[in-house]
Amino acid sequence: MSHLTRLTCEEAFRRLDDFLDRELSAAETELVHEHLEICAGCAREFRFEASVLRGVRAKLRQIEVTLPAGLRDRVLRALAAEGAR
Repeated sequence: MSHLTRLTCEEAFRRLDDFLDRELSAAETELVHEHLEICAGCAREFRFEASVLRGVRAKLRQIEVTLPAGLRDRVLRALAAEGAR
C-alpha cells in the first residue's frame, strides 16, 4: 500500500481491539497489519493486549461451571421465547 493509505498510530490503536477480535474488514485488517509491521510501539502494544486476551481466555477455560439444576434449560427457554417475540 502507498503511504497515503497507511494508518497513523492513533488510527491503528483505535482499531486494535477489533483487530484482535477479528471484527475488521479485510481492508482494515490489512492496514492494521501493515502498521504493526513498521511501528515498534504499536506492535508492542498489540503484543501486550494479545497476551492479556490469551491470559483471560486461559483463565476462563479453567473455571469449572456448575449451574443449579434446570437453570441452563430455563435460560434457553427464556431466550427462545424472547426471540420468538
